Amino acid sequence: MTSAQTSPLAFLKGHGTENDFVIVPDADNAVDLPPAAVVRLCDRRAGIGGDGVLHVVRSAAHPEAREMAGEAEWFMDYRNADGSVAEMCGNGVRVFARYLQHAGHVTAGEVAVATRGGIKRVHLDKDGSVTVRMGKALLPADGVTVTVDGRSWPARNVNMGNPHAVAFVDSLDHAGTLYDEPPYEPAAVYPDGVNIEFVADRGPRHVAMRVHERGAAETRSCGTGACAVAVATARRDGVDPAETGTPVTYTVDVLGGTLVITEHPDGEIEMTGPAVIVAEGAVEPEWLAGS
Repeated sequence: MTSAQTSPLAFLKGHGTENDFVIVPDADNAVDLPPAAVVRLCDRRAGIGGDGVLHVVRSAAHPEAREMAGEAEWFMDYRNADGSVAEMCGNGVRVFARYLQHAGHVTAGEVAVATRGGIKRVHLDKDGSVTVRMGKALLPADGVTVTVDGRSWPARNVNMGNPHAVAFVDSLDHAGTLYDEPPYEPAAVYPDGVNIEFVADRGPRHVAMRVHERGAAETRSCGTGACAVAVATARRDGVDPAETGTPVTYTVDVLGGTLVITEHPDGEIEMTGPAVIVAEGAVEPEWLAGS
């Protein structure tokens, strides 16, 4: 990549259930995006504002994705709002696919997207919704205890290509402000940090959640988190599609809308929800560099 941005940086803004992103098209991987630049772009008062950055790069042009180029032309180089790199973002991959359609790179139907969490298969539905095959959940045996304002809950360890701790609560208010990451023990279970979901029941196979996302504080939605919540809730309810041979679907309300999560008998998880492009423009290189 180049060492500095010398011309205006093109961007778009999009969201999936109000989990919002700054989209940076960069097919040839020529744009330098150090953590400080990502933080500036995601700043909600002095920047564009977003929960993260979707850096759109051809897989063949990125060293972390070249081996996936034969199956997926495009790589989602995802960054959290604090500038850190993340493995995957479920809402982000839906918005990423919507951008590819918006830019004319793909049409409605199937598209493969390379991510640090592997290749994700996405279906752009004609009704405007986007379905992502999110892969299989891993359920490590070691969980943690999460504490907020003197209350503590056991949290189920679910990995969706990124780590999650899912705690069931009587009221989502019990999650507190979620300005800061809720403390959890033992911390060694998640050496690289964790996304923490608080979940309350809303009805049969219907839950609501709030989430503190690693590197971004509370967000309006988290796609991988909704998948983790659906799997953890199914196991709490005594349901495992691998044993019953029947898919199970949960509706998951997030602050920014609703996601529908289906777990299949082979373990594959599908997430369906909206993805919207809302704006596009450019930022000056001097501002991006902080000068």
